[in-house]
Amino acid sequence: MTELVNIKVNNPIGVIVESFGIGLNEGLKKAVEVGAEGVQIYAVSGETDPANLSASARRELKDRIASLGLTISALCGDLGGHGFQDAEANPAKIEKSKRILELALDLGTNIVTTHIGIVPEDANSPIYAAMQSSCEELSSYASSMGAYFAIETGPEPAARLKSFLDSLTTNGVSVNFDPANMVMVTGDDPVQGVYLLKDYIVHTHAKDGIKLAAEIDPRVVYGYLGFAGMSHDMIADMASDGPLFREVPLGEGSVPFDRYLKALQDIGYNGYLTIEREVGHRPEEDIRKAVEFLRAFR
Repeated sequence: MTELVNIKVNNPIGVIVESFGIGLNEGLKKAVEVGAEGVQIYAVSGETDPANLSASARRELKDRIASLGLTISALCGDLGGHGFQDAEANPAKIEKSKRILELALDLGTNIVTTHIGIVPEDANSPIYAAMQSSCEELSSYASSMGAYFAIETGPEPAARLKSFLDSLTTNGVSVNFDPANMVMVTGDDPVQGVYLLKDYIVHTHAKDGIKLAAEIDPRVVYGYLGFAGMSHDMIADMASDGPLFREVPLGEGSVPFDRYLKALQDIGYNGYLTIEREVGHRPEEDIRKAVEFLRAFR
């Protein structure tokens, strides 16, 4: 259990609407009920796929969210399939990602979170080159619009991610910092990760977890081109009661939230702490408690 220390933060608190598991409209209402100030919305398929939202539908959705007193912290644009490791699949993914970013701007946010795949250790590998080329194009596009694609932390150590980001010519591809992914899989220190990635953090996920196995191959969790990893459902089962790692309610895991939030404060991050709850049978209860947990630091 994280022990509260004498730190005061004023970051707005958000929640991923899909974490409630009750659909967009009801999820938006529930976000208000639990005390969130903002929401993150999945925008890859279904009713919020950019292809399914006309200009008028976008205005209507934006107005609906505003009428509830909410803002959008970010859209989720994770396209799966090992991110951008597959050079042949990347052109279509790049175009889809651009459409999601345009939707984000129409809805009033300039951030799209995503997974790009595990950054290889070998910077000279074909997979690294495919990822770098795709992210360079996405970064340039986002920067031209004053926006960001935010890579979620966890698949690789923060130092390797920083080196990859440093290789891009703009910061249009930046970071969505998820401390739980780091402690659950790589065992990386999220506090030091904040200081390492300080120039790139534009959004965060508030999530907690525990690493149960001494060593975990990130490819098993996140997949890798040519390597058969776990499916999304398998990952959810693992995070719920598997032998490798466990996602737990906020404040009950290995993320040192007192020092983590102090680190975010030290680097001047004043953006959203967006609650993500991917497992558990009582998501509303867990999310409500998570809001209360974060409010205790105010």
